Amino acid sequence: MRGRQWASDLAMGVRFAFTGGREGWTRALLTAVGVGLGVTLLLLTTAIPNALAARDDRANARTDITYAQQQIPKADDTLVVANVDTTFRDDDVRGRGLQPEGPRAPLPPGVDEFPGVGEMVVSPALKELLESDGGKLLRERLPEEIVGTIGESGLIGPAELSFYRGADGLDRQIDGGLMERIDTFGNPGATAEPLDAVLLLLILVVFVVLLMPVAVFIAAAVRFGGERRDRRLAALRLVGSDSGMTRRIAAGEALAGAVLGLAFGAVFFLIGRQLAGRAEVFRVSVFPSYLNPSPALALLVAVAVPAAAVVVTLFALRGVVIEPLGVVRTARPTRRRLWWRLLLPLAGLAMLYPMLGQGRDNGEFNQYLVIGGVVLLLFGVTALLPWVVERVVARLGSGGVSWQLAVRRLQVSTGTAARMVNGVAVAVAGAIALQMLFAGVDDDYTRSTGRDLMRAQMQVTLPEEVPVGPAAERLRSTEGVRGVDAYAVGYLGDRRADPELSTELTVGDCAALREIARLPSCRDGDVFAVKRAEYDADTAKLATGGRTLYLDPSYEGSPKGKEIPWSVPEGVRDAEPRLGPTGRETGGFLVTPKALAATAEPALEGDIYLQLDRSVPDAVDHARNTATAVDPMAYPMLWESTKQSERFTAVRTGLFVGAACVLALIGASMLVSQLEQLRERKKLLSALVAFGTRRRTLSLSVLWQTAIPITLGLVLASVVGLTLGAVLLRMTSTPVRVDWASVWSMTGIGAAVVVVVTLLSLPPLLRLMRPEGLRTE
Repeated sequence: MRGRQWASDLAMGVRFAFTGGREGWTRALLTAVGVGLGVTLLLLTTAIPNALAARDDRANARTDITYAQQQIPKADDTLVVANVDTTFRDDDVRGRGLQPEGPRAPLPPGVDEFPGVGEMVVSPALKELLESDGGKLLRERLPEEIVGTIGESGLIGPAELSFYRGADGLDRQIDGGLMERIDTFGNPGATAEPLDAVLLLLILVVFVVLLMPVAVFIAAAVRFGGERRDRRLAALRLVGSDSGMTRRIAAGEALAGAVLGLAFGAVFFLIGRQLAGRAEVFRVSVFPSYLNPSPALALLVAVAVPAAAVVVTLFALRGVVIEPLGVVRTARPTRRRLWWRLLLPLAGLAMLYPMLGQGRDNGEFNQYLVIGGVVLLLFGVTALLPWVVERVVARLGSGGVSWQLAVRRLQVSTGTAARMVNGVAVAVAGAIALQMLFAGVDDDYTRSTGRDLMRAQMQVTLPEEVPVGPAAERLRSTEGVRGVDAYAVGYLGDRRADPELSTELTVGDCAALREIARLPSCRDGDVFAVKRAEYDADTAKLATGGRTLYLDPSYEGSPKGKEIPWSVPEGVRDAEPRLGPTGRETGGFLVTPKALAATAEPALEGDIYLQLDRSVPDAVDHARNTATAVDPMAYPMLWESTKQSERFTAVRTGLFVGAACVLALIGASMLVSQLEQLRERKKLLSALVAFGTRRRTLSLSVLWQTAIPITLGLVLASVVGLTLGAVLLRMTSTPVRVDWASVWSMTGIGAAVVVVVTLLSLPPLLRLMRPEGLRTE
């Protein structure tokens, strides 16, 4: 019987929402839009795991170069693939050279026909770039004729830059590194490495921090139009409903708005899903087909949102006395209590406390304790903020008319003011904690490359049999290159096959050799031995005049080497090791060009180090173009002083993408909330204008009403964020350091969102400030 009564009352509330005239529809639509925005982001979030899995599946399906030690033999179903990746400005371009060796050679996913020599198939995004004015420099590097486009099945995202080009002679250069012979695409045996404990913690916290503001905004959206709704509820009491029935009818109205919000959210999601195929956020793009929410998670959203609407409404009305002659909310409210509000963050800290000092060496963090602790701490912001706003605004003194109007409004409705900025405060608190955690563990996932960027900024590696001298001259004359050090590098062994002793041989002019060793003196024709270099134990044994060594010896299980004999000349001079531009010491033999016969050149690979003039526009790409013109398999590489873990970078990128979406939601939801409040105060604003209040004064009062609670919210968010960040750092056994730049930037972004929303709400505010607004029916 009780359940039937609840259902009847809720159904009556739903009918009131849709049959209550323009007032009811307006409130229902505002609620639906607010809830719909939140539902959209929830659906997008539930689709993220599927999107990431789809990207991984696509990438795995087109795997070609696996760096296999054993090469398969040539057959009519084999294909030689060469890695010809490149970079244009800051965008990576995936490239492969293809040489089919028979009629049954496997086609790459998304490609219908092999391109011939001088032809290529490209992704739609790369085709658009190459045909644009901005892609002229890249077109010089990729001059092949475009004969087709890569289909969706061969790309991980619509914005990916990728190409396949026809090639010839690759089978003579297979080395198991940048080239490989394959008979199928894909790597079905590949398994992802498990995440370490700290990365898993990062991912958990990222999801909680991104979803909490969404939940807060949905809870706020279902309370839109609360004051006008309460006046309608008083009329219900007048015709005979009791207080419990009245609250259930109110919950039914909120339920109607939430269900309509689910429909709006589904529509917004479908629109956003299509728009996602055209967008690229932090260089991440996805096809619309990737964004399929998990059915179980989508069902959870569909059930949780309406249920939350009912619970939030009943909770909000617990302290409101609805009587037949009005709603006792305009009287002086009871002061908010602090004790139970402090219990939430304290409970969160208690859940996280057992994992303090665990680090990454004591197993994975308890996922449930992490999620529960972070949720309670962040939810504590929403519980504490109304109390803080109430205490502060009660003590604010007198000021100008706009200030007094704003303060009095805040004193009357502190809860409404706090609800509007709760989402921003939660988002900022979570962002500060995450930035502290990322900054704290950054060093654990970043290593130094050892490269000296003061001596060189770029390296070009040439394939075997490509002469180093002419290539170095072409690079030296390239626009934006101000210095070149060129070396030809090979390996020596004491036997033709499976040598017991081995060392390096480096050929370069005197200026280049002085960059990698301390030479007593040098002229063309000299040979030096560096015997005390790090990781080199054999040079001293091999540096005997007249001894025959072999360049590029053969090793069991590897392709046959060149095995070119070279006699150690008499009078080899000693040289002292020196850290080279690469950050390592070069040992072995250092040889000037005249001291090495031309017959040895086929066994040497060229390494050319470039000093660039970064004041020249596109200096890096000019050098890349020249390197490709020297040989399509030349590998230019821009140096970096540090290298970061790809997984850590992926998590950070995911945070940035999610944060961008949440910020967009925050702005949109706050704008809807602001417009709803202005609509509720339409008659009040019109009355003030009718009595002669200046519009400038009213506009400033609206600004103060937003600025005061957001300032308090950001201060509270900073305190909670710093606390949570410190706890998370202690959990990972990382020294607690406050990244003040991140703190100020996060609070600044939160404040900027509020300023933008306030500015966007001024035009409708000016329209509402007309005496005609007093007209009623």
